[in-house]
Amino acid sequence: MTTPLPEAYTKLSPAVPQWLNKGDNAWQLTAATLVGIQSMPGLVILYASIVKKKWAVNSAFMALYAFAAVLICWVLVGYRMAFGDQLIPMWGKGAPSLGQKFLIRRAKVPESTHYHDDGRLESEMVEPFYPMASLVYFQFTFAAITMILLAGSVLGRMNIKAWMAFVPLWLLFSYTVGAFSLWGGGFLYHWGVIDYSGGYVIHLSSGIAGFTAAYWVGPRLKNDRERFPPNNVLLMLAGAGLLWMGWSGFNGGAPYAANIDASIAVLNTNICAATSLLVWTSLDVVFFGKPSVIGAVQGMMTGLVCITPGAGLVQSWAAIVMGLLSGSIPWVSMMVLHKKSTLLQKVDDTLGVFHTHAVAGLLGGLLTGLLAEPALCRLILPVGNTRGAFYGGNGGIQFLKQVVAALFVIGWNIVSTTIILLAIRLFIPLRMPEDQLLIGDDAVHGEEAYALWGDGEKYDPTKHGWNNSSYAEEIAPSPYINGARGVTINL
Repeated sequence: MTTPLPEAYTKLSPAVPQWLNKGDNAWQLTAATLVGIQSMPGLVILYASIVKKKWAVNSAFMALYAFAAVLICWVLVGYRMAFGDQLIPMWGKGAPSLGQKFLIRRAKVPESTHYHDDGRLESEMVEPFYPMASLVYFQFTFAAITMILLAGSVLGRMNIKAWMAFVPLWLLFSYTVGAFSLWGGGFLYHWGVIDYSGGYVIHLSSGIAGFTAAYWVGPRLKNDRERFPPNNVLLMLAGAGLLWMGWSGFNGGAPYAANIDASIAVLNTNICAATSLLVWTSLDVVFFGKPSVIGAVQGMMTGLVCITPGAGLVQSWAAIVMGLLSGSIPWVSMMVLHKKSTLLQKVDDTLGVFHTHAVAGLLGGLLTGLLAEPALCRLILPVGNTRGAFYGGNGGIQFLKQVVAALFVIGWNIVSTTIILLAIRLFIPLRMPEDQLLIGDDAVHGEEAYALWGDGEKYDPTKHGWNNSSYAEEIAPSPYINGARGVTINL
C-alpha cells in the first residue's frame, strides 16, 4: 500500500506551480544570500580594515557602491546580456529582467536551444525547479563580487567619480561577455569548457582586469606603496571569515539544485581552502620565521579561488592536491616572481588581486582540466563524456579547451578594460589629484573611519554633555584630560 504524500508536497496554488521544488528554491535563495554576504558586508569589511587608515572609508565605499550599481544594471539589461537569447556566439541580447511574466516563469539556462548543422541538439538546456527571479538574483551576486574583487587592485588612488562610471561599463561590456561565453550558452559553453562556478568568469577576469586597471590608473603615492599596514587586523579576519563561509553558497549553488553535487562542492571548497591556508602559513614560517595573519588570509583566498572552477567535479583527495598547489604557486608568484618582474613591480596592484585571483583562478581551471572525474562530470555538465586528462579518453582535449578558454578570458579582459578606461579618461581623470592622495578619506568623502578623542582635541566636559545630562550626576568625567580614548560619532 502506497503512503500518500503530505499535503505540503501535493497541494498546488498559483504561487506553487507543479514544476516548483520548494527545497531547490529555498537553497538557491540561501546560496544567493550567502554569496551576497561575501560582498556586503564581507568584502566591505575586509577592504576597510586591510588598507591604511586614511583609505578605510574610500575602500569600503567603492565596494558598497559597486554592489548597488551592479544590481540595477543587472536587472535593467545585464542579466539577459549574460544569460539571454544569443546575439552573437559570445554575447546575449540585452533586455530588462523586471516584468512579472519573465520572473515567475520556470528558470532555464541557456535561454536559446542550440543545434548542430545536421540538426542534432548541441547541448541540453538546464531547467531548474524554481522561478527565473531566483536565478536572476543568484547570478547578480556573482556579477557584484567580481566587480568588488576587481576594485582591490585600484584601492588607495582611483578617482571615485571614475570608479562610478567604470562599474556599469565594465559590467556590461566585459563581464557579460565572459559569463555568456562560458555559462549562458556561448561558444565556450557548447564547446565543453569547464568552469563550474567562476574560476574563469569571476576570478581570472577580476584578476586580469584589475591588473590592467591598475596599470592605467597609475600607482599610489610613494609612501603609501612603501608602507600600507592594515588599520584593523581583527576586523580584517571578520571580513575574511564571512568570505570563507559564504563560499559554500558560491560553489554549493552552482548546480542550481540542492542535490548531491552541491554537497560535494561544499565539502571540496572547505577542504581546499583549509589546505591552502596551512601551506601558505607554513611557507611564511619557513622563509620569514613567523606566521602572518595577512598571509593566512591570502592562502585561504587562493584555495577558495582555485577550487571554484572544479568544486563539484573533482574528488576530495584532488581538492587537497589543489589546495597544496594553490597555497604554494601563488605564494611563489607573489613573494618571489613579483620582486623579480619589472612589469609586476611597475603596476601597483594594491591587494595583489593578480596573484590571489588571476594566478589562482588560472591554476584552478587548468587543474580541473586534469582532475575532473568522469562520474562527477556526468552529474552536472551539459556536454557528455567530459573528463580530466588524468582519466584518459578525451581528457587531453579537455585540458587544451581549458587553456584556450583561459587565453580568451585574459585577452578579452585586457582589451575591454583598456578601452573602457581610456574612454572614461577623456572625461574624468582616473587617478585622484595629489591633494586628495595626501589626505585620503577626509578629502575624498569628508568622513574618517575613526574619530578618536585626543587627536589634537582637549576633553571639554561642556562640549561632550557632562553638564547637561543626569548621567553626569552619577559618574564623574575622566581625569585623563589629554589622554582619553574612545570613539565619537558625529550625527
